[in-house]
Amino acid sequence: MEGDITIDLVQQVDYRFEARFENPAVPALTTDESPPLGGDAGPNPVRLLVVAVANCLAASLLFSLRKFKNDPGPLRARATASMARNEQNRLRVGRVQVEIRLGVAAAGLKQLDRALAQFEDFCTVTQSVRAAFPVDVRVLDSEDAVLKP
Repeated sequence: MEGDITIDLVQQVDYRFEARFENPAVPALTTDESPPLGGDAGPNPVRLLVVAVANCLAASLLFSLRKFKNDPGPLRARATASMARNEQNRLRVGRVQVEIRLGVAAAGLKQLDRALAQFEDFCTVTQSVRAAFPVDVRVLDSEDAVLKP
């Protein structure tokens, strides 16, 4: 995907917005802040950012593995954002940790070292936000073997 990306946000009530995407086939998404500001009617912007990082990393790993004709089974990812205060005492994302689990054992995968060495470079979102905060990535296989610490 290259070029501009456009979304439209329409305020529904208080801090709840509806996000509409340029592709009409993509359903609208409701976003909202957590209480006390909002009503938790949808993910807030920080959660969307964390989803974007985790999803991009998982998709990039899948792409890297499939380049070498691998079927890694269904991938699962868990991401955690640690919040921090900046010098002005404003709340910011301080770090994101992502753990990706393959759906198969590593032993059956071809060129695994090459795929693991390059997949993060394919992740547009992670490489874009790393200038602002660290993103730690860990990859395990279905047998809990740590493939990338």
